Amino acid sequence: MRVLVTGGAGFIGSAVCRQLVLEAGASVVNVDKLTYAANLASLASIEGTSCYRFEQHDICDQEAVTRLFHEWEPSAVIHLAAESHVDRSITGSAAFVSTNIVGTYTLLEAARRYYDGLSSQRRSQFRFIHVSTDEVYGSLGPVDCFREDTPYRPSSPYSASKAASDHLALAWYKTYGLPVIVSNCSNNYGPFQFPEKLIPLTVLNAIEHKPLPVYGDGSNVRDWLHVDDHAAGLIRLLFEGRAGEKYNFGGDSERSNLEVVTQICDVLDRLRPGPTARRSLISFVPDRPGHDARYAIDASKARSELGWQPTRSFEQGLADTVEWYLASGAWWARARNMVYDGARLGLPATRH
Repeated sequence: MRVLVTGGAGFIGSAVCRQLVLEAGASVVNVDKLTYAANLASLASIEGTSCYRFEQHDICDQEAVTRLFHEWEPSAVIHLAAESHVDRSITGSAAFVSTNIVGTYTLLEAARRYYDGLSSQRRSQFRFIHVSTDEVYGSLGPVDCFREDTPYRPSSPYSASKAASDHLALAWYKTYGLPVIVSNCSNNYGPFQFPEKLIPLTVLNAIEHKPLPVYGDGSNVRDWLHVDDHAAGLIRLLFEGRAGEKYNFGGDSERSNLEVVTQICDVLDRLRPGPTARRSLISFVPDRPGHDARYAIDASKARSELGWQPTRSFEQGLADTVEWYLASGAWWARARNMVYDGARLGLPATRH
């Protein structure tokens, strides 16, 4: 199997590439624009192997994307390339519209033309996995979970752009017969995550004994899924997923943001004690505009149809993640020192 992975130098994409090559025995063509959050060092374990190739392209480049399909002749696509940080979408939505909507359209069209030219046998095996987020569903109250049939109510420019791309993907299945599968996942965490997201930002700030910002009162709840468990689910879709269907992946690990931050503090205090308890570094800052209160995933469809389930508890997965960042300063130093210094994002300019 040869899989074309878009966004394979990103956090989730690199995990998918590593598992495809090292565990699934697949050949991978990784297509990535290499924007600020991408890091080819995340792929060091498969770089140079005969089953892995990297191509630097923007998925909005129709000519380049079309050439990739005809040159590499993939048997499947896992589409992960996206702008993904809500805070950045609040102050710079144009990139999200371009990559998440226009880029997805460009990729779907190239895939459709390529698929139409395949033999009947290869058409029966081809899959286009479109990877999305639970944020398209909007905000939950204190009970219930997102299911595959939950209506979309996106709150941010990021989630709105992903909702649009989901609709495009499913329309290309219904109108053109392209065998698309859409996945929606809860918050991912684990090694190799760019340090603008909650967990790596908190870990690195806590390592350096810097303030630990928590939005609002820290009561916003997310369901946390280890990136390797998510990657395993996406690969299952290649073999067991049904075309035209949606599948939710979640970790059954709901935690408030404040709980996550305090747990990181406690893990670091145990692994690398400092002059004071790190909980004292927590500071509450103005909330993100339109901040959804709670996300939770019902992953029963993925469990029953794919035989998938998360394999890591949040406590063990978080401890392992903290240890990885402690041991991987060479990986995150460039991002921390040259790309993103940890400054607050997502507050639009005040109008006078």
